[in-house]
Amino acid sequence: MPSKPAPAAGAAARRRWWQWRTVRVLAMLVAVVLYYGLLPIVGSVVWVRSSADGHLYTEQTVPVAPVALVFGAQVYADGTPSPFLAARLELARRLFEAGKVKVLLVSGDNMHHDYDEPTAMRAWLLEHGVPDRKIVRDYAGFDTYDTCARAKRVFGVTQVTVVTQSFHLPRAVMLCRRLGLDAAGVGDDSVSRFTSVWRANARREYPACVKVVYDVASGRDPVYLGQHETGVEDALRAN
Repeated sequence: MPSKPAPAAGAAARRRWWQWRTVRVLAMLVAVVLYYGLLPIVGSVVWVRSSADGHLYTEQTVPVAPVALVFGAQVYADGTPSPFLAARLELARRLFEAGKVKVLLVSGDNMHHDYDEPTAMRAWLLEHGVPDRKIVRDYAGFDTYDTCARAKRVFGVTQVTVVTQSFHLPRAVMLCRRLGLDAAGVGDDSVSRFTSVWRANARREYPACVKVVYDVASGRDPVYLGQHETGVEDALRAN
């Protein structure tokens, strides 16, 4: 008559079975989390980039447009634009000097009285030779969606050249176009030398693309909509 397995051997077998089952369940959970976590990100990034495809240009090839829409970025405590913002402004200045645009609409955050991106942007442009009459400030560009929506709904802009860093450009152009603007874009790469900051900002574009899906689908109003402003119209008429 065959002998029964020793109790210790049976316990070891049960432990191995439970370990194998635990690993299998954990692997399945990880696969589900990755699938449902990555799928929205991948899908939104593909949607954003495909929507912007064909509307991204170099500084030399971008079509002429009446307005450059310059997106805000960090301003230091002394009012100096960060290198990323200064690079955007320099690109916009060159487009203006080349006759590619006639007016610069600078849009940024001025939610608090002691932090004012649009005024810092205007000051930089004035210091670098852009006439004051050709600069219009939007003080409520709190994010990319708000900047695009306000350009259309508050300032009455219909055609723009979007100016920002190249990692941000597809999302900005796509949003402008989805919100009714005839938008092309030119991206700055000059500050890619700040490698760690550049890569961190580029990585943030992935979750930002997911937010874009919500913004576009909801059709939300900007944080501050306000009344129609004639600043761009007046600047286009100015000699």
